[in-house]
Amino acid sequence: MKKRDQQKYKKVLLEQREDLLQNARRTLQGDIHLDPDDFPDEIDTASSEMNLAFQGRLRERERGLLGKINQALDKIAQGIYGECESCGEQISLKRIKARPVAKLCIDCKSEQEQIERRNA
Repeated sequence: MKKRDQQKYKKVLLEQREDLLQNARRTLQGDIHLDPDDFPDEIDTASSEMNLAFQGRLRERERGLLGKINQALDKIAQGIYGECESCGEQISLKRIKARPVAKLCIDCKSEQEQIERRNA
């Protein structure tokens, strides 16, 4: 991958990372507790608990994505961004554009998914 392309995706990854960190800050600054006195009935309480659980799952997924973004940024710094971790070939720019944190080329990813489906 050309240095110019790496710098372009570095900017994209840094922007995504900043968005995730801002979401995390907003979550931490928000009111994340449930006070039973705030809700007039059990349905309101259950709905709020379900919403909190959903938000927690979203934050967990964002945390995983943040790790992948940091790994991609490390690869840019090492000059190996865009190389498939399995076969060593270049990941297509089309795939990188769609998923800047991609670790595998489309062929290796397809093979990995087939193996996962067989083992499930």
